[in-house]
Amino acid sequence: MRSHYQILVCRGDRRPYAGLYAFNLPDIIPSFPVSLHSGDTEPVIDSQTLLNEIYDIYGYDLVVDYSQQPVPGLSEADGDWVYVLLREKGLR
Repeated sequence: MRSHYQILVCRGDRRPYAGLYAFNLPDIIPSFPVSLHSGDTEPVIDSQTLLNEIYDIYGYDLVVDYSQQPVPGLSEADGDWVYVLLREKGLR
């Protein structure tokens, strides 16, 4: 499966095997477990919530110039998705 982004998690007690969490630009970033020690309960990292909270806390909507095209550029489908999302949020 082709994807824009991947998160690779390799637990120390399962090397060389790892979990790959793939996602694309319009997708919610997947949550994934992180191992501490063998036998411990694995906390789940909710990356999407963390990213949203950091974005809100630090006011990135006030820092990023959403009138500019992203670098590198996006595919036509992803560009259309971004345009609609930014319009809905009042940023374009």
